[in-house]
Amino acid sequence: MKKIRTEILEKLIDFSKKSPMEVLDALGSSTDGLSSEEAKRRLEVFGTNEVVHEKPQPWYMELARAFINPFIGILVFLGIVSYITDVVFAPPDERDWSTIIIISIMVCVSGILRFLQEYNSKIEAQKLKAMVHTTALVKRKDIGSVEVDIKELVPGDVVYLSAGDLVPADLRVLRSKDLFINQAVLTGESEPVEKYAQLKEEKRLSEKLTLLDLENICFMGTSVVSGSGVGVVIATGENTYLGSMAESLVGHRVVTSFERGVNEVSKLLIKFIVIIFPLVFFINGLTKGSWFDALLFALAVAVGITPEMLPMIVTANLAKGAVAMAKRKTIVKKLDSIQNLGAMDILCTDKTGTLTLNKVILVKHMDIHGNEDDRILRHAFLNSYYQTGLRNLLDIAILEYGKEKGMEEGVLERIYRKVDEIPFDFVRRRMSVVLESIVRGGKKRQLITKGAVEEVVSVCRFVEYEGRVIPLTDEIKTEVFQMVEKLNEDGMRVLAVAQKNDVPPEGVFGVKDESDMVLMGFLAFLDPPKETAPYAVQALRSHGIEIKILTGDNHVVTKKICKEVGIKVKDVLLGEQIELMSDEELMKASDSTTIFAKLTPMQKARIIKVLKRKGHVVGFLGDGINDAPAMREADVAISVDNAVDIAKESADIILLEKNLMVLKDGVVEGRKTFANIVKYIAITASSNFGNVFSVLVASAFIPFLPMAPLQLLFLNLTYDLSMTSMPFDRVDREYVENPKKWNAHKIKHFMLWFGPASSIFDIITYLMMFFVVCPAVLGGSYYHLYPPLRNEFTSLFQTGWFVESLWTQTMVVYMLRSRGLPFLGSLPGLALVFLTATALFVGTLVPFTPFGEKLGMRPLPHFYFWVVLFPAIFGYLLLAHILKSKFIRRYGELF
Repeated sequence: MKKIRTEILEKLIDFSKKSPMEVLDALGSSTDGLSSEEAKRRLEVFGTNEVVHEKPQPWYMELARAFINPFIGILVFLGIVSYITDVVFAPPDERDWSTIIIISIMVCVSGILRFLQEYNSKIEAQKLKAMVHTTALVKRKDIGSVEVDIKELVPGDVVYLSAGDLVPADLRVLRSKDLFINQAVLTGESEPVEKYAQLKEEKRLSEKLTLLDLENICFMGTSVVSGSGVGVVIATGENTYLGSMAESLVGHRVVTSFERGVNEVSKLLIKFIVIIFPLVFFINGLTKGSWFDALLFALAVAVGITPEMLPMIVTANLAKGAVAMAKRKTIVKKLDSIQNLGAMDILCTDKTGTLTLNKVILVKHMDIHGNEDDRILRHAFLNSYYQTGLRNLLDIAILEYGKEKGMEEGVLERIYRKVDEIPFDFVRRRMSVVLESIVRGGKKRQLITKGAVEEVVSVCRFVEYEGRVIPLTDEIKTEVFQMVEKLNEDGMRVLAVAQKNDVPPEGVFGVKDESDMVLMGFLAFLDPPKETAPYAVQALRSHGIEIKILTGDNHVVTKKICKEVGIKVKDVLLGEQIELMSDEELMKASDSTTIFAKLTPMQKARIIKVLKRKGHVVGFLGDGINDAPAMREADVAISVDNAVDIAKESADIILLEKNLMVLKDGVVEGRKTFANIVKYIAITASSNFGNVFSVLVASAFIPFLPMAPLQLLFLNLTYDLSMTSMPFDRVDREYVENPKKWNAHKIKHFMLWFGPASSIFDIITYLMMFFVVCPAVLGGSYYHLYPPLRNEFTSLFQTGWFVESLWTQTMVVYMLRSRGLPFLGSLPGLALVFLTATALFVGTLVPFTPFGEKLGMRPLPHFYFWVVLFPAIFGYLLLAHILKSKFIRRYGELF
């Protein structure tokens, strides 16, 4: 892999040293790009433009992996032992294949069902991912500029880049304008780097160039921070530098809180196994005399403690949750993020498009006195029309309004020629264009700037005041800001427009040229609140989620919108204040602050970080390039389908509609999914923990194994198969009303409370079977019977505990799945009812079948056994209900 990476780097270095025309010639392309037919042909040659970090395994490998778990391992071991004892060393007329056939059936049923469930879950997850597309703007020779799925890019394609884009392949830059790229994903550089069309002379002549020296190469997977550019694709997919690193990137994902929780429970169960296995082995070996039987039984007990269906049930729950969320217009890119969505207690978002209609309307264009002025509109129109960077909603509103006012693009292009531009960035919060126009007596150059009021005023030295250009004094500034504040209080967003005619003759301009400008006037925009916003805010609040607004906009406008949609504003912090605060000070202020305004992208990320440090689970809803740092920092990153590429790539969850009500539905579905996972883990772990006590007691005082190893494994399989219905269980409405965090500590208490309770009734069943039922059926106690009848006694005892254990373990699921009484206070899902009823029917019927006989069971006496069974089940469920009430009073809730 390192050799391949070196070869790819050498190829990139070679392309970086060529001139743009030499690169195009080498790739068989041109400045007009490829034809559609040629692009199609090359796609067949080079393949799709994808870097597969983790190649999906073929179905047969997935099938094989489904058979690798402790349960099946023990069954295979028992099968091998049975083959040796019942076939290899048995006389020809006594060879018995029945046990091997039974074990084979159990292995096949367990493995195939697990494979089908997990494979179908992965297929559904892949379908959901495929619904989210990332495109690139490509120039094609025969059809011009067109949006193309990045998977269809080929070497030789000419691609346009602008702020917010992901670099879709390895590109050689042909033209650039203030093109800054964030390539930290490959190089670790914290600051964006500027890209040019040509290497500097000294680098072009150098023999030792590194990745960092390639100033005219944009790498796949990096993102455009600001500026614009045009590049030609020189490598795609696995042949890119990112593709060469794919193998080294596999397996380095951050462990989520959900994974940590599952791991903690798994470690707890492993500790139990390490302690219980030798205890069961030695106690049974010493008391029963057969060390081999003791080993088999101890292994079966170890498997019984392990919830071996946990991976399958977790995957099935998450996949079902993802499908259900997709029906509610929510696409889950990373399945584990469902738990984080359900645990979220703070949602950070901008107001635009979330609380508002995301349909900005230009309502006023005026001079600094508030009078309507078409010159202001014309200058703003020119600025928006000629910029090549990322056009936002305000630019679109200006252009649409200008066209309504008769400003024709063709006329403008005959009068004005663009010389240069200074692109927008989120620190300056303004952008400028330099235009040249034909006037009487020659050509005129002017620089037109528009942007946030404070930032534009800061570069102005003059102002158009009552028809004259005069110095911008502090008194006039006060007058200006008072008018702007009044507009803000009316819910309008305001931009300032400035210009200057004294422009130097050079062809390249930068931020330094934004100085000594003339303030002309303002544009006022309205983005009305959504009608659904107040209901969505209330719905989120009722589900324990606090909304905080993180915006680059003015705090006065934001406060007005919050008031209209029902968000109670406790406090406001501005970016300039945050810049002066330490993390500790910001952490102290963050809980009581509702609006964080006039923020830079890094300030947004910093706020997310301090909220997480305070113990909150933070979601961030963003759709712009300025949101990407905060999205990477959030516990769950949420974006929308029409967001910029980098936002969609950073997202864990994508909303097909930017609506808080859609998000609320996703939160509820996430909590339901998490609830059913935790139910299975807590109930199964507590049942298994209780079985441990039962086995230890039985092993110490009963002269035979309380259950045959194969019977114990069959019991485990029957119960676990019934639990595959847990993803389809209903969840109480009360459970989803508050955020849910993973709490392994509470699960441990759940096990300690409810596990030993089942052991009480297991022990009662032991006593009744050993001293009442079996002696009544066979005519005497175990110690007074002849050996053949002792075997019957053992078989009857084991069968009785098998059926009692299956009933109690299964029925308690109904008692513990909810706070309410089974069926009365909370209805279970139909799938759960059907599969558990089937498990009870099969498990109870098995002793009366030849299959049960092969497992070492015998038919149960109707009267004696059921007189024991039903009181034991009823008593256990009653005790579980009493303990449940006490547990809820102590810990607040079950899970």
